[in-house]
Amino acid sequence: MTRRTDDDELAAREAEALDRAAAARDADRAADRDADRAADRDADRAADRDADRAADRDADRVVSPLADADDRAVETALRPKRLADFVGQQRVRDQLSLVLESAVRRGRPPDHVLLSGPPGLGKTTIAMIIAAELGTPMRITSGPAIERSGDLAAVLSTLTEGEVVFIDEIHRLARPAEEMLYLAMEDFRVDVVVGKGPGATAIPLDIAPFTLVGATTRSGLLPAPLRDRFGFTAHMDFYQPAELEIIIRRSAGLLGVTLRDDGAAELAGRSRGTPRIANRLLRRVRDYAEVKGNGVVDRAVARAALELYEVDEQGLDRLDRAVLDALIRRYGGGPVGLSTLAVLVGEEAETVEVVAEPFLVRRGLLARTPRGRVATPAAWEHLGLTPPEGSTGPGGLTVPGMPTLFD
Repeated sequence: MTRRTDDDELAAREAEALDRAAAARDADRAADRDADRAADRDADRAADRDADRAADRDADRVVSPLADADDRAVETALRPKRLADFVGQQRVRDQLSLVLESAVRRGRPPDHVLLSGPPGLGKTTIAMIIAAELGTPMRITSGPAIERSGDLAAVLSTLTEGEVVFIDEIHRLARPAEEMLYLAMEDFRVDVVVGKGPGATAIPLDIAPFTLVGATTRSGLLPAPLRDRFGFTAHMDFYQPAELEIIIRRSAGLLGVTLRDDGAAELAGRSRGTPRIANRLLRRVRDYAEVKGNGVVDRAVARAALELYEVDEQGLDRLDRAVLDALIRRYGGGPVGLSTLAVLVGEEAETVEVVAEPFLVRRGLLARTPRGRVATPAAWEHLGLTPPEGSTGPGGLTVPGMPTLFD
């Protein structure tokens, strides 16, 4: 009897030791996951800080797609109020019109909407139009402003039925708020945690059905679970010059600017496919016309004004041309590393990469290669130079310094 008791006690101790070891392993794994998440959050915050610093520097440029305080004040008056008045983005407008009309006929809030694309193309305007078409109020916030899940719970818990919630830069939501948003979007419910540690209690709180409109300039940073919860996703493309001419004429009418057709065409061609830049250039040219002209904006006045602001025929400004000039005149077209290129133009590497490169690559003036940045033949021609013959780049174009398949 004593031997059996000893065996049972030994087995119990072994089982307890195994349980403690398993619990320790689970705790270590949980700690590793928390450390990985913390590292990911720190990396995301560092990237966001770098992007914010580059954005602050970009906001000083007349061709910046980012909005400053003056732009926000003017855009409020210039924004169209209805989907029928919105110019451009024809495919997005047609699809969104069906979604909204169907929701109105059913008497229920439409699916959540995700708008992606570069800044200045009208994502905020479309969000406001959605609320106007539905005839419901709208709450506006941004991802960086929601630092904790409690901040999001405070917004969602006070919503009225059918209200539209617009979150700009939604990819920058804090992780706890993001996880709370999953449940809110699917079940219209949030769990409010009361207390800390083992005594913490999650209290379910029902919220009114709502429509979330999220806007992002970096859709690749959105987690898949969040992206999949949007019923309608739209990507905003850059505008054609003809569409920008319509926008510029409409803005000129609202601002009381006397604008000739050739002046509108000149502004549209230098606006980098972005309505926000088009409206900003219109205001700058208006000022020039009022001070140094007769107040009429025509082609000659537009060219003189934009030459003063260092915006050329393709919409390139001083920084853009400095990058191309350094590549071509200093290094024969490249390839040149990013850090070296930044030193040559007197800017930080993140400014060149975030501010200047996207537009230059889109216009086919710059190519990114494994060996560095390379100027394309179009860049040589833009500076009035003849590209040297030799290697070929994308599409069979001659690009000096471009590595071949066997390099």
